[in-house]
Amino acid sequence: MNKIGKIVIVAVLVLAVAVVFAVKQMGKEDTNTDVSLNTASAAPQAKTNISKQNKDTQKSNALPRLVDLGAGKCIPCKMMAPILEELKEEYAGWLKVEFIDVWENPNAGKEYGIKLIPTQIFYDASGKELFRHEGFFSKEDILAKCKEFGVDLVSSELPVFERLTPAQTDKRLKDTVCYMCDRDINERTIVMVQTDKGPVRLCSAHCYFIMYSCLTEDKSGFEKKVSVTDWNTKQSVPATDAVFLYGQDETAGKPWIKAFADRQAAIKERTESGGNILALAALQEKELSHRCGFCERACYPQDAAKVIVADGVHTWGCCSHCALGVAARTGKDIEVHEKDRLTRQEIVVKTFEGKIASLEPKTSVAWFGQHKRPDGTRVSAGCFHQGFFVNTDNLKKWIEQNPYETGRLIPISQALADKMKLSPEQIKKACKIGECTPK
Repeated sequence: MNKIGKIVIVAVLVLAVAVVFAVKQMGKEDTNTDVSLNTASAAPQAKTNISKQNKDTQKSNALPRLVDLGAGKCIPCKMMAPILEELKEEYAGWLKVEFIDVWENPNAGKEYGIKLIPTQIFYDASGKELFRHEGFFSKEDILAKCKEFGVDLVSSELPVFERLTPAQTDKRLKDTVCYMCDRDINERTIVMVQTDKGPVRLCSAHCYFIMYSCLTEDKSGFEKKVSVTDWNTKQSVPATDAVFLYGQDETAGKPWIKAFADRQAAIKERTESGGNILALAALQEKELSHRCGFCERACYPQDAAKVIVADGVHTWGCCSHCALGVAARTGKDIEVHEKDRLTRQEIVVKTFEGKIASLEPKTSVAWFGQHKRPDGTRVSAGCFHQGFFVNTDNLKKWIEQNPYETGRLIPISQALADKMKLSPEQIKKACKIGECTPK
């Protein structure tokens, strides 16, 4: 073999080796690419799983959020403060409540795009804005809005409690029950009003003046229809001929009234029990000097709820519900100081723009006394059968002690809302009993 042939053979062998080596390298590169691809495909999958896990965790920990943007000194913002605290406390773990003072943090106002304060913005658990509201926003309206958007918060609704049938049948004779207050009549203090349909019997001179203050008929000479009972003899005496001994209870300061046919008998009683001797006209002036700020019925401040109107005017509510009605009649914010009907513990209600702004104690509830009409419908049982209680337990105890009471428990916010719905004409007629006739 010549030299050229040997060179060709060597070149072919080298080329073959190179081809084999190249093929092997290509196989290795393909294998690395596959691993690389597998690794790449596996990494995103792992990342996706981790992200999903984080997202699920975040979702389980995420809460609907209420953001209130206001300031520490604006009036409606101040009224919102206790509401926000209540929501934060009552719905912990279900609703996140935040307050941002935009006076201290003005950039927040721009960030949230608010126009005035306070502004409330509600977000669902994913962070999506559901709604926003400008101005004072009552607690009940906030919860109602949440419910409207399907946000399932733990219910803080009051337990259902009602008694629509008396616990025992009232077997008292009609003549022994006061027309106004439904209490038993003391035979020494009976007041009787004559009407075309028969006599109306009342337990006291005070109940008479309550009735008188809310009559819609012409009351000229009305006193001639009235007779009172002599404290000593228990005999009926025309009210215009009687003299009255007017005094006050030493502990509660509540007035009491005794009628006498004879002035000397009144003077003698005064030496034993104290008080002042008054003629009917003077007694009427005194009895009508304090009126309910809602329905204008005569009332004693010792029995009534104290109402402070926003402009500084002080008035009274003859019952707890009428006290709330002052907000409807005046169109102004009010502060009501009422007493638990069982324990006499004070309950304070503050309103703002026709809504409950604060309530102390927060557990306080209202009793809506009702009775059934012959047609089966239920209506208010009257001012003597309404009341506030610091909690449901007190209400139930009071109901047990008053077997004739019927009605239902309602939130105080509902009692206010019912009054705010009344038209001016309805307010004008509230608690009026029209022509005086027997039941």
